Parts: sequence; C-alpha cells; structure tokens
Amino acid sequence: MALTYSAGSLVTARGREWVVLPESEPDLLVLRPLGGSDDDIAAVFPAFETVKGAEFAPPVPGDLGDQRAAGLLRTALRVGFRSGAGPFRSLAGIAVEPRAYQLVPLLMALRQKTVRMLISDDVGIGKTVEAGLIASELLAQGEATGLAVLCSPALAEQWQQELRTKFGIDAELVLSSTVSRLERGLDLGQSLFDKYPHVIVSTDFIKSTRHRDDFVRHCPDLVIVDEAHTCVTSDDTKVSTQNQLRHELLRRVAEDAERHLLLVTATPHSGKESAFRNLLGLVKPELARVDLDSEKGRKLLAQHFVARKRADVRQYLTKEDGLADDSLAERTAFPSDRYFKDETYKLSPEYRALLDDAIAYASERVEEADGQGRREARIAWWSAIALLRSMVSSPRAAAQTLRTRSAAAVAASAEEADRLGAPLTSDSADSDALEGMDVAPGAETEENAGSRLAELAERAAALEGPAQDLKLKALIKHLKALLADGYNPIVFCRYIPTAEYLAEQLANDPETKKRGPLGAKTVVRAVTGTLSPQQRIDRIEELAAEAGEDAAARRVLIATDCLSEGVNLQHHFDAVLHYDLAWNPTRHDQREGRVDRYGQKRDEVRVITLYGDDNGIDGKVLEVLIKKHRQIKKDLGISVSVPDEMSTGVTDAIVEWLLLRGRQGQQEALFESDSFQQSFADLEQDWNSAADREKASRSRFAQRSIHPEEVAREVTAVREALGGAGEIDTFVRESLNALGAVLRDSDDGFTAQVRGTPMGLQDALAPVVGAETVERDRPIPFRSSPAVGRGEAALVRTDPVVGALASHVLNAALDTQADGARPARRCGVVTTDAVTTRTTLLLVRYRFHLTLPSRNGEKQVVAEDARLLAFEGAPRNAVWLPQERGVELLDAQATENTAAASGERMMTRILDQLGEVTPYLESYGDELAAELDASHRRVRTASGEIVRGLSVTAQKPADILGTYVYLPATASVPAGVSA
Repeated sequence: MALTYSAGSLVTARGREWVVLPESEPDLLVLRPLGGSDDDIAAVFPAFETVKGAEFAPPVPGDLGDQRAAGLLRTALRVGFRSGAGPFRSLAGIAVEPRAYQLVPLLMALRQKTVRMLISDDVGIGKTVEAGLIASELLAQGEATGLAVLCSPALAEQWQQELRTKFGIDAELVLSSTVSRLERGLDLGQSLFDKYPHVIVSTDFIKSTRHRDDFVRHCPDLVIVDEAHTCVTSDDTKVSTQNQLRHELLRRVAEDAERHLLLVTATPHSGKESAFRNLLGLVKPELARVDLDSEKGRKLLAQHFVARKRADVRQYLTKEDGLADDSLAERTAFPSDRYFKDETYKLSPEYRALLDDAIAYASERVEEADGQGRREARIAWWSAIALLRSMVSSPRAAAQTLRTRSAAAVAASAEEADRLGAPLTSDSADSDALEGMDVAPGAETEENAGSRLAELAERAAALEGPAQDLKLKALIKHLKALLADGYNPIVFCRYIPTAEYLAEQLANDPETKKRGPLGAKTVVRAVTGTLSPQQRIDRIEELAAEAGEDAAARRVLIATDCLSEGVNLQHHFDAVLHYDLAWNPTRHDQREGRVDRYGQKRDEVRVITLYGDDNGIDGKVLEVLIKKHRQIKKDLGISVSVPDEMSTGVTDAIVEWLLLRGRQGQQEALFESDSFQQSFADLEQDWNSAADREKASRSRFAQRSIHPEEVAREVTAVREALGGAGEIDTFVRESLNALGAVLRDSDDGFTAQVRGTPMGLQDALAPVVGAETVERDRPIPFRSSPAVGRGEAALVRTDPVVGALASHVLNAALDTQADGARPARRCGVVTTDAVTTRTTLLLVRYRFHLTLPSRNGEKQVVAEDARLLAFEGAPRNAVWLPQERGVELLDAQATENTAAASGERMMTRILDQLGEVTPYLESYGDELAAELDASHRRVRTASGEIVRGLSVTAQKPADILGTYVYLPATASVPAGVSA
C-alpha cells in the first residue's frame, strides 16, 4: 500500500528532493522541486516510480565557507522563492519589484470581496503595473479564474508583453487580425473566451453587436479596461456611435456584480463632470448618484478610486507621510520638469506662393459649396482642412493630399461627411483608434479640379529638401543642438508621408554612401502606422541596437501619433520635438509622456515645438490651445483635457478666418472676429471649469483609504521575507567577484563581464542576457534603478539575471562536488571581534501549509520562508538571541584566521548536537505561522467573508540549510559553556 504524504512534506524521487503539493492524491503525487518554481512542477505515480520520505541532509562539516558564506546562501535562497507565505501571494513570483506607492491600489483591492477600482494615477506613474499586481494577486489567490484586458488594438501587443514578462500571465490576443485563426481551433459550440482563460481584446473589435454578446456571455471574472475614459461620454455632449457601443459594452460587463473590474485612465474627467460620474457608475452604480461633497460620498469613493500626481509619490514613506522616521523612505526618480522651447520658421518664397494658391483654391471651393447644399459644404470644408494641414506639414504630405480623393467626397449626407472627414483631419484626445489616423487625407472632391490640383502637387514635390523647405532646415538645426547636448530625440509628425520624408532627408544611406546632415554616428529611423504594433517595437529596438553603447552615437526616431499612446520609450529617448502641431493639446501631452515617465534617466526632458510664423495657422493654435494647456498643467501639476468640441470650435474659427478673410488679414482681426471670440470664450470657460473641478477633486478625493503606515508595515514584511535592494546589490557584487567576473563601477551601478566564470553560470545567464553577450564577453550593465532597458539588469530579486545567478550560487552550495568556485557554503567557522561568546547562526527554511478561502472555494498552498536564528553557547543550553542579532552577524568580519582542522572539529561537534534545538525551531515555526495568519487577516480586514476559514500551519521538521559558528577573537569560550 502506498504511503500517504501530507502537503508540504519532503520526498525523494527521480534522484532529487521534492515538496508535496496540496493537489496530491494517494495514487498521484503533485511535486515541486525543493527550492524550485511552479514551472518545474511534476506528477509522479508512486505505484510505478520509487518515492521515499526525505529529510533535508545536514551540512558537511569539512565543506567550510568564509565570512560571506551565510549571507550569500541566505540571499540565493530567498531570491529563489516563488511561493511566498505572506498575504501577497504573487509578489515572490512576478518579474517586477513594485514601488511602495504601487502597493496602495493592491491593498485597496484586497479589502473588497468583489474588486471594483478606478485607477487614475498621472501619466508615467505606473498604472499598468498597478493593474497587473491586482490581477496577478487575484489569480494567485483563486479569487479570479480568468482575465480579459480591453484596450486599443495598438496597445494590445504591449499589454501582452507586459503581462507575460512581468507577471507570468500568458494572454491570447483577440483582434480583428487574429480572431479567424483562433476560431478555427474551437470545438462545436465552444466560445473563444471559454477556450482561452486570459485574453487581450481590442475594444473596437469586441464592441460591435456581432461579437459583444458572445463576449458578455462568456466574459472572464476579471476585466481590466485601459483608457477607460474613452468608453463614456458626458450627458450634454453629442454621443458618437462608437462611444455608444463602447459604453454599452462596458455597462453590460459591469452589470455582473460578482465580476472584478479595474478601470485604468490618467484622465478620468476628460473635461466633463458628468463623464466622470458615468465612469464611476461603471465601478459602482451608487457612485454615479452620491453627493461627493458629503463625508459619506467621499468615504464611499475612497474605497474604489485612486488618483495621484507625481508630487504625491516622488518621495513616499517619509516622516512627512506621518511615519516615525525615514528608514523606509522611497524616492522615485521621475524627471523633475519638462523644458519647453517654442521655435519658429518662415516659409520660403516658393513655398509661400504654393500655400497662397492652395488657400485660394480651398477658399473658392468652400464658397462655391456653400451655395450647393449642406452636404457639399461639409465635404468642401473637410477637404480644405485636409489641404491646409498637409500643406503646413511637409511638401511630401501636401503632394499626396493633392493627388488623393477626399474620404468625405463619397458621403451621401452632411452627417456622413463629418463622420468620414473628421478622423483624418482632427486630433481627438479620446480616440482609442489611432490606427490609420496618420494617413495623409485627400483634398480632391470634384473631377474637373484634377489638373489644377496636379499642378499644385508637382510644385509641392519640387520643394523637397532644406533649400526650399525651411521647416526641414529649422528641424535640422534644432536636432543638431539636441544631439550636441547628448539628447536622443523623438520627432512627432501628423502624417505618414511627412515621417518618411524626414527619415529620407535625415538618415545616412550606406548603399549610396550619402551622409545625412546629423552626422555619421546618428541613426535615424521612422515608425508609422504602416507597421504593425509589434513591428513598431521591433523597429525601435533595432534602432537602439544599431546605435549601440558608443558614447558618441545618437538615436533619432521619426514617428507619427501611432506611438503617442501607451508605448514606453523612456529607456531610449529623452527629448520630444513636435514637428507638426496637434490641434488638441492633450495629444502633445501624450507624446511627451512617452519619454517623461518613471525610468527616464534624465532629470530634465526637453520639448521643442516647431511652428510656422507666417503660415496663418500654427501661431494661433500654439497661442490659444497649447500654451494654455501648459499653463494649466504647470499650475495643477497634472494635465487637464480640453473638451474635443471646444478645441474643434477654435480651430474651425481659425480655418474659417484663413479661408474667407484671406492671408492678408491680420492676427488681431482674427482674434476680434465674432466667431473666434465666441469659440474662444466657450473654450476658456469650459477649460477653466474643468481645471477647477480637477483641482478640487484632487483635494477632495486624495487617496486616504490606505494610510502610509499600513503600506510601511507591509513593505517591511515583504522585505524581511524576500530581501531588499541593498541585500541584492551586495549579493550580486560579492557572488560575481567570487566566481571570477570582471566588475567595473558605473554612474548607476556597475558592469560585469562573465566569460571567466564557471560554465554552469555562463549557461544559466545565456538565455537571459543573450548567448552572444556571454560568448563575446560584453559587459552586462547592472542598474540600481528597477526601471531598466533591454540588455540591462536591475539589482532587484525579480530580475531574470539576478535569478539565474542566485540559482547557480544556491545549487553550487548544495552540491559539494560542483565544479568551479562556490561562493556560498552551508557551514563556516569565523573568528571575529563581533562576538564575545561562541555564537551559532542557523539559516532555517520553513514550509507552511496555507488554506486560503476565496469565493471560488478554498485553495491549498505550500509556501516557504527563510529565517536567521542565532544562539550563544552549546545547542543543549542555547541562549537564543533576538532576530536582529542574527542579521547583524552576516556583516561580521573575520579578525583572525581559523585553522581548517580546528574549524572542522568545531563544526562536527555543533552539527552532532543540533537535534537539541529542534523544539525551539518548531515553536518558532508555530510563531511564524501565527504571525502570517494575522497578516493575511489584517490585509483583508475590511471583509470578514474573505478571511473566514483561513489557516496557516508550519510543516515540521524545519530544514537547517546552513550552520555558521562565530568564535570570539581574543577570548576563549567562557567558563561553564561546553561544546
């Protein structure tokens, strides 16, 4: 009859030790390798394979390490933990080390039976990580069984990568381009959302009635909505069909009161109070109606809403937050400010003449169409705007627009003309469908205008190059200045032809040996909507790789607004140049937010806005819209969206003035015109009201549901269990030094060349840093900041490079026959002046059996913890020391040599007597279990149902991984203390 093994017990099978997991049955054992991860779990049939009970082997007394041995083994062990025993089940297994402030939404979520959150932290703070933390925790605890992320198709692949690489969640992409392939693999009657538990879904694709009903019926129990503000509108605004469909989709998803829902947006108001209320109504219906000025309303909102600006989290867990001291203070290196500079250019005489003729043509068309009917008037209007915007963009964009038929020309009604014409010529702040919006629009609306437009197109094409295109000439000048100051800029354009034109003019061409104007070591690439989202990321990485690490090399990225949302570019770029002005200033803020965010190494991000001094459009847009937006952001510290309809009203007035009054009219005449005065007054009133509401809401709804003291307590517990940044830095440096790596200090950490290390370590590092890096002995940069770029390693326990190093160090310590250097050992004898009495330090691994209740039933889990326990004297008469004393001994320095033979004899005597300390180790394990039980209950204190049935039990016996003896340097063992 097969033996029954309890969850958490050790067994030997297949030549190694395993931990028995709760899913096991008497005839089928589910096992995880001792010290291994969930990726290594295996199933064993005791009837067919030999399985024996096991106890962890004691250390070998002759395998003595030096004074570093205990600390390195302890850290290597803790880095390897992938199943922490604390209340945050997922933190040990994810590949990101969250900032302390990013734990606040997680703590808020764990206090809710059904999680409903609106996460509205400022751009660049890390909302994706905050949402990912909540999702991974709910999945790890069994509170959720599936995940759906609703987002723009342009951001889908980035979400997929973030979830996979940082949180270990493999999600399938459900897009218009993938759905046919996915549906081919379904069984008869099976839903796509039943087969794939984790999905990332294009909001635009799934909102249609054809797909929406199936999604709602089979929707996972956890949904994240990115850019959630695009899914609601204000009550007093004309609602587009697209917004209606998105809102209806979310309304039906939110109807299920048992579904977890996370709404993510940096702009919850979008300039309208009613839109904010509608958003809150999706989180919790009562929030759409409650008086938010009342104490009851604020208290209810505080449970579900978090919105912080950078100033709130730049320094966190300090005395200013109400803590006793700054021992846990965390300083997050956001760029301190954006340096704005507005630069002008003037048109060349030839370009001036072309623009005048284009304005004349557009004016004629608009005037003629006004007498032909409303449909014809709207078609002519959108054609005129398309022509003017492409004209001031570039000669290439102008030529293409002049040769292309207007999208609005096929409209059967004025309303259809607006629907077809607006997307290609406006810059809506709320557009979640940026795909295809960077295509140059068409201007041709009537067949008999072909020859006139063709002649204009030929003249536009002849103006390419810095001699006639003075805008390009100005760009080259400002790029040279940025590059000379060491910056790597992104140039944002409105249209694809402009981006391609700039890349051709600026780049070096190895084939023709043409040298670009920015220097031989400057690499220029363009990224536009012609590339798929993944191809865009690949193009950017290729650009970074080609530029390399040469200090003289520079990178210039030319991009359209397909990169203005969601894509994080702060690791490769640190300046933004607006080549084409957006007609909604929120788009400028989104562009700048790609580089001005957490992880940006420069303290000052430079922003240059290039505008035409004499083209009749740019100067007015800059003055009225963009500078106003900047001032509001400077005053409040956060961006406030200008309502789309207000922004459009102003730009329409500018275009109307330009077309109907002609170029000769003065700017003052524009500002004095009735249509402009009314549009600007409406904009000013609405924008100021939005700013006032935002300012008031930031004060009224400041995050108060989680006090910094609560965060500090949990951060302390996590660091005690898993280790902090200082410990990891010491571990990596000392381990690599001992293993033969070559280390060199750098500004933000150090670099390591590992070609001289043992082959086992090289083999472990090759998959994570690249085989070529190891083989060619390229330096691996280790950074103190957890926000690192590709090819860099962060000095945090969750970094893959650190994990590979820790695994090698731990395995070498456990294998006394391992080849090469072994920095960590399981025992050691150190003579030091850090003790006055013989002191023994034990590194003990505890295993805990947790019963975690959830709404989906109880979940049985085995988790691990490592503790340092120290005692003075002999094991049979041990005087146990406080926990802090054991940690202090890790820093004890040897002050005298210890003879190997005497050290081995001492270690043999201690190991022979270690059985005497078993009762204490077991009682300490019970204390730890009680503490863990209390911490799980504390974190979930707001919901009694969540903690009912929770239990934590210590598995016995504990494993003594390491034994280290510290002998006094100048005195012998005190009288009365025997060995």
